[in-house]
Amino acid sequence: MQLRDSVALVTGGLSGLGRATAQKLAAQAKHVVVLDLPREDGDEIAAAIGANVRYVPADVTSSEEVADVMERVRELGQLRVLVNCAGVATPGKVLGREGVLPLEKFAKVLQINVNGTFNVIRLGAELMAHSESLIDAQGTAERGVIINTASVAAFDGQIGQPAYAASKGAVAAMTLPLARELAQHQIRVMTIAPGIFQTPMLAGLPQAAQDSLGAQVPHPSRLGRPEEYAALVEHIVANPMLNGETIRLDGAIRMAPR
Repeated sequence: MQLRDSVALVTGGLSGLGRATAQKLAAQAKHVVVLDLPREDGDEIAAAIGANVRYVPADVTSSEEVADVMERVRELGQLRVLVNCAGVATPGKVLGREGVLPLEKFAKVLQINVNGTFNVIRLGAELMAHSESLIDAQGTAERGVIINTASVAAFDGQIGQPAYAASKGAVAAMTLPLARELAQHQIRVMTIAPGIFQTPMLAGLPQAAQDSLGAQVPHPSRLGRPEEYAALVEHIVANPMLNGETIRLDGAIRMAPR
């Protein structure tokens, strides 16, 4: 699908996988909107990503705030690509050193990773469904592509990840039913399940710890790079036969219990 005159929206777009994706899409789309939590340097970061990138602060779990973002998107043009990268990886054992895991901590992870992702999907799909169809050289008609971010934790969840694994499992599980429903609107839905990537979540670890994590990847034995995630996003957008599937992007790693 060609994006020359279109708008792309990336949640969590100021850092990590989202930032790399916004930068990749900025080379193709007329406008890229990055949705992220409020921060003073948001506009500065967006400008560094690309001249056609706009930062709109919002919380993905807020219906009102995301609706406002969609209105901004609509004013810019037709939404063709939506990439959900916003999320948290808060750890917590069921029976930890401080006692049983508080239910509200479990619920908060699901609220952000599952409800927040779906909140953006439902409002983004509504915009896409009212867009004009784009016809490619082979005669395939499309209105848009939605790409979500799960994790290998959805399949290989480690000790201390019941909330995170459950949330990412839910993101993977909703992929096919969403793709089946939105097919009538010529909208595709895909999910990427990254392995261990160089993101702000890992940046705080000592270099030795990062090297150790990278060595666990069979090949290539290193941490994934955000631009590799962005490259897969680019291919999914371009390939109309990719629909209703979760792709592991992990160098063949299978996470150990710890």
